[in-house]
Amino acid sequence: MNYLKINQKAWNDKTLVHLTSDFYDQTTFLEGKNSLKKPELDVLGDVRGKRILHLQCHFGQDTLSLARMGAIVTGLDFSNVAIENAVKINDQLGLNAGFICSDVYSLPDDLIGQFDIVFTSYGTIGWLPELKSWAETIKKALVPGGKFIMVDFHPFIWTFDNDVQKIEYDYFNSEPIIEEIEGTYADRNAPIKTQTISWNHGIGEILNTLIRAGISIQEFSEMDYSPFNCFANMKQIADDKFIFDHIPQAIPMIYRIVGVKN
Repeated sequence: MNYLKINQKAWNDKTLVHLTSDFYDQTTFLEGKNSLKKPELDVLGDVRGKRILHLQCHFGQDTLSLARMGAIVTGLDFSNVAIENAVKINDQLGLNAGFICSDVYSLPDDLIGQFDIVFTSYGTIGWLPELKSWAETIKKALVPGGKFIMVDFHPFIWTFDNDVQKIEYDYFNSEPIIEEIEGTYADRNAPIKTQTISWNHGIGEILNTLIRAGISIQEFSEMDYSPFNCFANMKQIADDKFIFDHIPQAIPMIYRIVGVKN
């Protein structure tokens, strides 16, 4: 199966729903709201004048938030519908972010070695069958001493079924996960059905792949909440903090990695 073609169609369909969803709240974003969350803002720091590559940027809200913060930023995503809309929003806001339609493994040669920071966040590497090429892309894109920043949902979360009632999938990257899903995380009642192919990647695989590629890990953190209400059966406990309503124990829900290119 051609996973790229299948997933690209899924994300093209999802993007059309996400643009008008309450989840992404595009109206408030256009009025100036920063879409980035505290876990990534705490480590991004002052990005004014920093050259940033944002991998798997969807339709660009976080990329454009970085541009508003003064970064010289380029967003990359394999969904042509997402990138087309990101360019339109950039022009509408009068920002200077750049956008490229490409999968992560095929980073254009003319971008290599130009960035102070490579950034990726929330729901990204699960769409990649292997991480060695991903880590090599990060290494090639960073200047020596450049920083890699990643915040994502904890791989433990991806072991649950879609209703978060039972363990259904392997924690480790044992085989592709092929699903047909109605709606999306941003609108569970959206009238779309998508087929997707994804892969689980455990923490050990993620960290070791980065280390082998020459990325020194400066920080690894786990957090017991999600900044987004994007799974089934969640409740809000504070601003931008959600947990599962039916799981009383604290479990890891997101993680953060900060690394430096050797």
